[in-house]
Amino acid sequence: MSFLVTVFYIVVCVLLFSLAIAIHEFGHFIVALKLGLRVEAFSIGFGPVLWKRTYKGVEYRISAIPLGGYVSIPDVDPEGTKALEGERKKEKEKGGREKGVGVGEGEGEERERIPAWKEILVAVAGPAMNVVLAVVLAIALSLVPNAKFGELPAEIGGVIKDGPAAAAGMVAGDVVVSVAGHPIETWTDMQTETQISGGKETEYVVRRGEKELKLMMTPERNSVSGAYFIKAFSVTNSYKAAQWMPNRNPLKQLAWDAGSIFRILKGLVTPKEVKATAGALGGPVMIAEGLYRQVRRDIWDGIGFLRFLNVNLAVLNLLPIPVLDGGLILFSLIALVFRRRIPDFIVRNVSMVFMYALIGLMGLLIVKDSWRSWKIHTSDPVMDDWTNVVEKVEKAK
Repeated sequence: MSFLVTVFYIVVCVLLFSLAIAIHEFGHFIVALKLGLRVEAFSIGFGPVLWKRTYKGVEYRISAIPLGGYVSIPDVDPEGTKALEGERKKEKEKGGREKGVGVGEGEGEERERIPAWKEILVAVAGPAMNVVLAVVLAIALSLVPNAKFGELPAEIGGVIKDGPAAAAGMVAGDVVVSVAGHPIETWTDMQTETQISGGKETEYVVRRGEKELKLMMTPERNSVSGAYFIKAFSVTNSYKAAQWMPNRNPLKQLAWDAGSIFRILKGLVTPKEVKATAGALGGPVMIAEGLYRQVRRDIWDGIGFLRFLNVNLAVLNLLPIPVLDGGLILFSLIALVFRRRIPDFIVRNVSMVFMYALIGLMGLLIVKDSWRSWKIHTSDPVMDDWTNVVEKVEKAK
């Protein structure tokens, strides 16, 4: 019976994750059709095609690698699309056009281009649909009477003996005000800054009564999960289903999502934080595990995670990186501003380099997350659930 329950939750997670992908690609798809562009294929997943059906000239596909998806639009798609489809052929269209941006009849030859503003609209449509879905989910969650909302306060309920917090003099009742100079409002804020510290000696400012104290401590790295802990737990152990549900107000939910993402991006471009921030990043495996855990714990918290994931996809896809939507927008904006296109062979080569780099990074993250997941599931449970931490401390007294 437990096996069937597990399978059920896995199916639910696959459907939810597929929804985030499908809605993104649907944005590109529907805008391309409305603009009169020809759409060749709409795929959920990459690589070898497992199932396909053609309807009104569009081939709908389910592909073998469920790590994303794509819409094949001959006048707009980046060069990487064919590689991601698992096809290396070049099919020429009438009028000298070929499939994929930057694919000319020969090295250095240019193809006929659609207006840059159409490219921008198609590119923006994907992230825009993720935002629309996030807004719908935030509003829907706010209307659920029994959904739990709220965040843990950054107040210390207790510390574990011989841990970094205890050694630094942190005690129950302390309220964390800042970590490494970054203001702290919630327990999640403190956890984020602790991970970004990367195990370096870090200043924690706490409010104790009417005074503010500066405590220096070095978070400890857990050998199994790779996460950093100061070994202190919250003032409450009632944290059950609100990890991705900061506030019932939809706007505050979305603001929290965006703020969390931009804090990570800031860490990636800050020299002192980039190494630790990059080390804390996860790929598809970590996302899938996170979604699975939240759905099993509380379905509404799982929906909250899906809302966060959609905001995440929207922001990341708009980064000005070739092969992402933001890269196409950047190339098109250059064409609009300077009235001149970047040569196709440059777009092609740059896009291919970034595409393979992205695939390589994704592969590394999958290996890293899979190894981490295996260690967690074959070792003693990591104390990342604050209720379990409280129970362990109580037993130790």
